[in-house]
Amino acid sequence: MAKRDLNRALDAYLVAAARAGDRRAERDLVARFQPRLMGHAWRLTSDAQMAQDAVQEAWLRISRAMPRLRDEAAFPAFAFQIVTRCCAQAIGRARRDRVIGEAAAAEPEPAPLTDADRDADLAKVRAAMASLPGDQRAAIALYHFEGLSVAETAAALDVPAGTIKTRLMHARRKLRERLTGGANE
Repeated sequence: MAKRDLNRALDAYLVAAARAGDRRAERDLVARFQPRLMGHAWRLTSDAQMAQDAVQEAWLRISRAMPRLRDEAAFPAFAFQIVTRCCAQAIGRARRDRVIGEAAAAEPEPAPLTDADRDADLAKVRAAMASLPGDQRAAIALYHFEGLSVAETAAALDVPAGTIKTRLMHARRKLRERLTGGANE
């Protein structure tokens, strides 16, 4: 039997054992496939951190979906397919976050106010807003400045409403900390 056939047989055995609940077989399967899946993810993303995150997410999906895998010999294609999908989603998220960040950065500046005190306050708010991550800055801008509801903001940013609520909560907390010097009011 060729070495390739032996490796495939071992992989199929590990998959069957892992599906049966053998924790050691699960660990061995991860040890055998982790470098290959990482290499695949890196080739797709060209970003080490994004690849690592995608593979970590893929292992969660693989472990949940493995009971539905009918043919143990199909595991390599099955695992690579899941990694490919996780990478595509990560790339999409990164692209969407970059576009949102660029759009928020390109927003026109409001006309300057004449009152010196209001100008200083506005400058502080602008600086605090600029320090937020792009996704939080976009959520705050759409919700508070554009007057969109949570559902409308979620639709505009193509994320669930719960995600918008979380982004708003974190953005408000960060803004409060920056504008009040960390004091909770």
